[in-house]
Amino acid sequence: MGAQSTGFGHQVIHPGKRQSFAHRHVAAEEIYVIIGGAGRAKLDEDIVELARLDVLRIAPEVTRQFEAGPEGIELLVFGPRHEGDGEVIHGFWDG
Repeated sequence: MGAQSTGFGHQVIHPGKRQSFAHRHVAAEEIYVIIGGAGRAKLDEDIVELARLDVLRIAPEVTRQFEAGPEGIELLVFGPRHEGDGEVIHGFWDG
């Protein structure tokens, strides 16, 4: 494809499960596309319901973590890779 600074990832979260940690960035914004199932995302202090074919743009500094609904959730994530840009946050979405 010839892309120079854009990447993508594929994530599957099993039914009723949550990602094991949250994260945020200094410079990299991300675009998430829900390609299967449904669930929720915690974005800083807000919780957003997500369904198949929803698209979510997340600014770099927003802390994010995803949780699958009863059918699981499948995501494509697009964004640039900046070395050392990500920060992992544990205990973000307790309870």
